[in-house]
Amino acid sequence: MQRTLRDEDKALQRELRAFAESFPDHIKTGYIADGEVVPELLREGQRILDDTDLAAPHWPTEWGGRGWDELQLHIYRSELQRAGVPMPLAFNTSMVGPVIAAFGSQELKERFLPKTKSCEIWWSQGFSEPDAGSDLASLRTTAVREGDEYVVNGQKTWTTLGQFGDWIFTLVRTDPSADKPQKGISFLLIDMSSPGLTVRPIKLIDGRHEVNEVFFDDVRVPADQLVGEENRGWDYAKFLLGNERTSAAPVGSIKAALAAAKEHAKATRSPHGTALDEPLLAARFAQLEAEVMALELTVLRVAGDSRDGRPDPASSILKLRGSQLQQDVYELMVDVAGVDALTWYTGEWGSETLPRYLNYRKASIYSGSNEVQRNIISGGILGLKG
Repeated sequence: MQRTLRDEDKALQRELRAFAESFPDHIKTGYIADGEVVPELLREGQRILDDTDLAAPHWPTEWGGRGWDELQLHIYRSELQRAGVPMPLAFNTSMVGPVIAAFGSQELKERFLPKTKSCEIWWSQGFSEPDAGSDLASLRTTAVREGDEYVVNGQKTWTTLGQFGDWIFTLVRTDPSADKPQKGISFLLIDMSSPGLTVRPIKLIDGRHEVNEVFFDDVRVPADQLVGEENRGWDYAKFLLGNERTSAAPVGSIKAALAAAKEHAKATRSPHGTALDEPLLAARFAQLEAEVMALELTVLRVAGDSRDGRPDPASSILKLRGSQLQQDVYELMVDVAGVDALTWYTGEWGSETLPRYLNYRKASIYSGSNEVQRNIISGGILGLKG
């Protein structure tokens, strides 16, 4: 199977590759330090992208985007990931920004979209709760209308990078008596400096502080920070999650990690020459390279089909295989690093492999667990009945 890009897409690829390769090195090498995000450098990188209308190129042109389709976005993501350029903050550009642009009032659009795109506002995501992860519709955080305000009470968890957040977009229950739980949910924008809002860190297995708990104790939120209509938040959440279709398979990052592992295997001595000369290890590399190629072809097919605006259930394959391949490649990296993987964050390549492997055990859970994706594939693609 062979797929080629159109001439105009090849030209875009060359343009983006030159741009990514010229990106400031101090950002590419420094925005992650000892396994932790350096927020100042990530913001600086997004400002540079914003200056060339590349922070959110899929947004409408009236709000500083380029109106790109999924295939153009795939080329964009692949070239930035290939060069090690930090991607724009997904909470801003792929999640809340498109929701505000599609459903927010004109006042909300003017107030938030420019600062969201430039990362002057750092957004956090307030969806998951201790008893509402995969079953998000069972969320219990409430928002009670009192005059021109909502009073919010409850808890969110797994709030990624919430320690840096300026604002949080939050699903809240505004109608507990609705006949279906999905019908009583609204979408609120909340200032994280509001009285009664508390962020508490969760330390992960790799030793990093990446996620948080967020508590709301009588937090008062102006009612004009409601996005769209009250009790329509579930519709907006589905729209938001739908925008992650092809980005769930970060092919550029997977290819870069696999290539780095291969270079280190070539440089590692073994009784038969180098580690890459060992038949079993060489076979693992060959198999993973073939599987990544197959994944990329699937991404191109899904992205290309998006040009007619039709949703493609094959996007669930991207999430399923993308997360599996990430985990497989990071496991291979640990094996190549050997005992060096036991020394965390010393500045050497091997010291980063085990923390990354441990961290990305999460990949098969977030953005819709792989079990859910298998159900979608069986029904939406294979036509199987449960």
